[in-house]
Amino acid sequence: MTRRMILPLLFGIAGTALLIWLGLWQMQRLAWKEAILADLDARIAGAPVSLPAQVDPVDDAFLPVTATGTILADEIIVQSSLKLVGPGFRVIAPFETGGRRILLDRGFIRLTDRDRVRPEVTATITGNLHWPDEVDGFTPDPDVAGGMWFARDIDSLAAALNTEPVLLVARTTSENPLAVTPLPVASAGIPNDHLQYAVTWFLMAVVWVGMTLYLLVTLRRRASEG
Repeated sequence: MTRRMILPLLFGIAGTALLIWLGLWQMQRLAWKEAILADLDARIAGAPVSLPAQVDPVDDAFLPVTATGTILADEIIVQSSLKLVGPGFRVIAPFETGGRRILLDRGFIRLTDRDRVRPEVTATITGNLHWPDEVDGFTPDPDVAGGMWFARDIDSLAAALNTEPVLLVARTTSENPLAVTPLPVASAGIPNDHLQYAVTWFLMAVVWVGMTLYLLVTLRRRASEG
């Protein structure tokens, strides 16, 4: 080995070690994320309780709840989509239960069902409390006159429908016939790309090793020719 090969060799070893470490770090992040999602799934599927008298967006996030009351005819539709179905809307309606008035995410309707009348109905709803974080700097302002929102902004929906800023996302309903297809809370929509990141870092480590070996072989050949 010549002196000219020492620096590339050290650089190759250091780069490979760094890339492998990044891959292992992503594997640790993967285990951490999977544990969080497992806990979330267990909470979502837990035994439902009555709607708490005092609701906290942090402590009561994803809390399973069952309530009987009246789904009012006033509603707001929120742009959404459903896999294998395509674009459509979520239906958000006021839900009067136990002397309170909260928001109810009834579920999904197709584009063609937008103008269909959904009358007031009494039902028992089982679902989860949810405060979705869907609004960002690119979210258009709601079409208040047309009753259409582009994200589930709990505060603005509650103000428009005169309810508490509490959203119950339906999982099951006693309605018969079913006017809206429930679209329950699930962890499936939460990104978990750590395995993909880990594979990327490991592949980069392989490429780095290959490039280092190629450089060392080239330097050695030049040294022998010289």
